[in-house]
Amino acid sequence: MFTGIIQSVGHIQSLQTIGGDVRLAMAVNGLPMHDVELGESIAVSGVCLTVVAFDAGYFAADVSNETLSRTTLGGLVAGDKVNLERALQASSRIGGHWVSGHVDGVASVQSIVEDARSQRWRFGADGNLLRYIAEKGSVAVNGVSLTVNQADFEGFEVNLVPHTVEHTNFSALAKGSPVNIEVDLMARYVERLMQFNEK
Repeated sequence: MFTGIIQSVGHIQSLQTIGGDVRLAMAVNGLPMHDVELGESIAVSGVCLTVVAFDAGYFAADVSNETLSRTTLGGLVAGDKVNLERALQASSRIGGHWVSGHVDGVASVQSIVEDARSQRWRFGADGNLLRYIAEKGSVAVNGVSLTVNQADFEGFEVNLVPHTVEHTNFSALAKGSPVNIEVDLMARYVERLMQFNEK
């Protein structure tokens, strides 16, 4: 479980095909690694991955074909920037919202508009994602916990303050860039419960 508060912006060191899927190696760029253990989870641009190797400056994770096909990880190349967050500890502050690292789908940047010192970002997404995104609700974009300003049938909009742009991989994105989307966990469960009520 994560909070959507990015701890470091790393970059892809290498992508190695092994047995039909991929092993990613990421430079962590200051992410604290002194107490990392094999098998723990780290979110990479919002995708929960399992650490299979690491040292003070990097970690590696195996990525299944399911994850490659449903997230932006399948399109990464060496040098691409990624948002990194270690898993939540019981004593941690929850500065964002509950983020599972289980990406629901991919959206794309439709526009970036300056708004005083902030920026308004609009994302286009499929209706299967948008049905779960509500005005003033929470959404994780590339693992970043954000508040939805506005949502319609074609997309949704968020506001990014300068700190968020500077300390995440949003600084490397532009119009047309793909992003990972995780909707609010509660929305998924409410829909599932309703499906059984309708039977």
